[in-house]
Amino acid sequence: MAVSGFFSRLKSGLSRSAAKLTGGIVATFTKRKLDDEALEELEEQLIAADLGPAVAAQIIKQFRATRFGKEVTEDEVRETLAAEIAKILTPVAQKLEIDPTRKPFVILMTGVNGAGKTTTIGKLAARYRQAGLSCMLAAGDTFRAAAVEQLEVWAQRAGTDIVTAPPNTDPASLAHDALTRAQKTGADVLLIDTAGRLHNKTALMEELRKIIRVLRKLDPSAPHATLLTLDATTGQNAVSQVGIFKEMVDLTGLIVTKLDGSARGGIVVALAETYGLPIHAVGTGEQIEDLREFDPTEFARALVGERASERAGEREQA
Repeated sequence: MAVSGFFSRLKSGLSRSAAKLTGGIVATFTKRKLDDEALEELEEQLIAADLGPAVAAQIIKQFRATRFGKEVTEDEVRETLAAEIAKILTPVAQKLEIDPTRKPFVILMTGVNGAGKTTTIGKLAARYRQAGLSCMLAAGDTFRAAAVEQLEVWAQRAGTDIVTAPPNTDPASLAHDALTRAQKTGADVLLIDTAGRLHNKTALMEELRKIIRVLRKLDPSAPHATLLTLDATTGQNAVSQVGIFKEMVDLTGLIVTKLDGSARGGIVVALAETYGLPIHAVGTGEQIEDLREFDPTEFARALVGERASERAGEREQA
């Protein structure tokens, strides 16, 4: 029931993206032969739906190989789009595995302010606690009181310990204290929040690198995962954010938030094609259960509004 419920929320959340992606396409190409002119129009619409030029070209290539010169139905358009999108997404759909030999398993969370990073940390902590792991949170965005307060609320909700420090404390110092405490208490997972002030990229880059240097003095293998939280509603800006953070740190994976109600869900496909970084989870709301592991087929079906996804949801519920 829970899986089916999440699928319903995902499909509902991506309904605007689906309308943007397939609305014009279905109206234009149903019962029309796919000739060069039609495929050119299709490519333009795919790019406009935030999938990006590379993905659009890949999908057009497949349509040309399998449907060129033929009339297509609405279902054929959706099914072909879903299949091609799932093919692009499948390699990056990877679960974030917690290595039990790394104790604590240190996760460094990055992302711009407002992307849902702090909320995502809280949801991850709650999920790990439900899985029987002990967690500790570190409120490393020490320059933003609201971020610390928000993380404290999530720590209480998830039943985890949290390490905080007075405002404007050096984030690297706090990270050091948090890892020291996590090692002493035997915590399984340490989740470290960080600032996301992109208006001063140089300062943020040095701050993140200093945190990593300090962590490695205590554990040369830390952080074991460095994740970037992305807000789906920012569209193509999400692509540039990945590029910026990749300059700063060695990103190991992505979490995409705020897919509920976004008309720009296609950006997930563009991210997969552009960077090939693992997408560990997607978020569709504010509740703990609204963060789930990334399922490429489920996402592709929801993104195109494919009717078959309803039958899939019914099978899951059964």
